[in-house]
Amino acid sequence: MAAAGSYLSARHAGGRWLLRIDDLDRERSIPGIAVEFQQTLAAFGFEWDGSVYFQSDRTDRYEAAITALNSRGLAYACCCSRSQLAASQPADPEAEPVYPGTCRGNPAARESPHALRFAIADGEPAVEFDDAFQGRYCQDCRRDAGDFVVRRRDGHAAYHLAVVLDDADAGVNEVVRGADLLACTPRQILLQRALGLPTPRYGHLPLLLEPDGRKLAKSRRAVPIAPDEAPKQLWLALQWLEQAPPAELAGAPVRQLWAWAIPNWRPARLAGVRERRLAAPPAG
Repeated sequence: MAAAGSYLSARHAGGRWLLRIDDLDRERSIPGIAVEFQQTLAAFGFEWDGSVYFQSDRTDRYEAAITALNSRGLAYACCCSRSQLAASQPADPEAEPVYPGTCRGNPAARESPHALRFAIADGEPAVEFDDAFQGRYCQDCRRDAGDFVVRRRDGHAAYHLAVVLDDADAGVNEVVRGADLLACTPRQILLQRALGLPTPRYGHLPLLLEPDGRKLAKSRRAVPIAPDEAPKQLWLALQWLEQAPPAELAGAPVRQLWAWAIPNWRPARLAGVRERRLAAPPAG
């Protein structure tokens, strides 16, 4: 659904839609999955501009940015283990994890296997931005998240660092994604400011949830992406995005669906909607 929303936003504005493969985690990368992913997108009628970007081709760029942060004292080593971090978190599993700053000012942390964290300045003001769908959003990153990882213990760039560099280098001026990443965005803006990068416009689409609040993707009712059912599933995605596709287009070829959806994109219908819950399944 997020892919459809970002595609509609870009194409409605006459913009480019870029395809990036996040493949830094080699241990979790499945051989051939990138090709299968591109084939699936093509079956659903997505047409990306230019070549496909692979994060694994950009490790030198990430390392250069980490060196720059280190040289300015904006990153520090953290040797905290997963168990140590888990023990310091609130009991509420839904609460946002906050790093307590355990390794700040501890040079000995570099002497053992460690990650690198971005050092949020004392007194750093809250980050505010206008989200295309969620409106004004504000976060005190030091209080609400703490210093965050920019290079993982395994030596790979962390998500926050990689995406801000990728977006800037590709000239991305709009990012449309799911609302589960809304709370991450202020930290990415801090990195953009620290590295002298532009901040794109952000839009976070509502999540589709089960009645009990679980993400649909993690529940038994999740519908597998099926290229042979692309017309039906694309029509449903347009429904979930509150675009009200005409009933007569149900089952129409994907090109015909996009030909209707792109000029009729109405993002205002999603304003302020952070989640949508499916109806409970019938009893029995």
